[in-house]
Amino acid sequence: MLPAFTSLRHFATNTMRRAVSEFRMTVPWGEMRGQVWGPSNGRPVLCLHGWADNCGTFNTLIPLLPKDWRFVAIDFPGHGLSSHRPDGCFYTFPLYVADVRRVVEALQWKRFSIIGHSMGESFSALYPEMVDAVVLLDTYGFLPTQVTDMFKNVRKGINDQIQYDNKTEERKERVYTYEKVKERLKAANPSLSDQSADILLERAVREVEGGFVFTRDFRINLKNIVNNNMEQCLHMMSLVKAPVMILLAKDGLFKTFILPDGYVDMILKSWTDQKATIVDVEGDHHIHLNKPESVASIITDFLQSHSPDKTESESNNNQSSKL
Repeated sequence: MLPAFTSLRHFATNTMRRAVSEFRMTVPWGEMRGQVWGPSNGRPVLCLHGWADNCGTFNTLIPLLPKDWRFVAIDFPGHGLSSHRPDGCFYTFPLYVADVRRVVEALQWKRFSIIGHSMGESFSALYPEMVDAVVLLDTYGFLPTQVTDMFKNVRKGINDQIQYDNKTEERKERVYTYEKVKERLKAANPSLSDQSADILLERAVREVEGGFVFTRDFRINLKNIVNNNMEQCLHMMSLVKAPVMILLAKDGLFKTFILPDGYVDMILKSWTDQKATIVDVEGDHHIHLNKPESVASIITDFLQSHSPDKTESESNNNQSSKL
């Protein structure tokens, strides 16, 4: 089923104003939501938010990117305004990949670019023929788990899920003042500026009698039962055929999310071997939202240098030179 685009509105930034419409598509358990910028015939770019965020994370960045491109930013299930997964279901990374596949099927996109904030790399590995360029915002792409921890995580994830399912009476929505929801959001994401927190809260809460409730599914916080070890991650990375740029914030995610000794060097070596572009930038994990002007031109230049037309032209030239 093709998505419907409704509720045309405008999002104001300090530097420009740009039309954005609401994205909605039906899925078996409800609907997936998101936002759309740019002309329908523009270069397709799919924007994937990070864990526990929503598509509002791109609200300040996309207005600074080329106006003639078509940007679709989605709320993953259980995030933002998208439906929660059915009762009893786990939230796992393979299911997020399946969500992306559903979206591009509905959009009828055969080939597109990806901008991902700590998500997006797995789709590029599983469906390399569909992706022409990848921008990863403050992530190495794949986060390996030590083998000794993998099955501990499965056990904990299963136990957490069953415990959650059994506590139906304790799952009533908690109502907060706006000040309190903002305080809670910033406590969980210290890198967010006040303005950025307000932007994310547009889709992270809904107003009810007496205040606001969070829209996200609490189950996204449960232990993910699907993990990959280093060998699996390196193999997945080798499957990515599109040009990749990784923007690493100097005060970003990996200041607090520490990987085991040696893992970072192995991941970066693998990306370097694949000729990925790695750029260090000043800022924090939400730099693309807090200070989009510091990364917008870098992203634009990279994607323009790997535009579908240019890639096709170079491919044709290479074929001609062999004749």
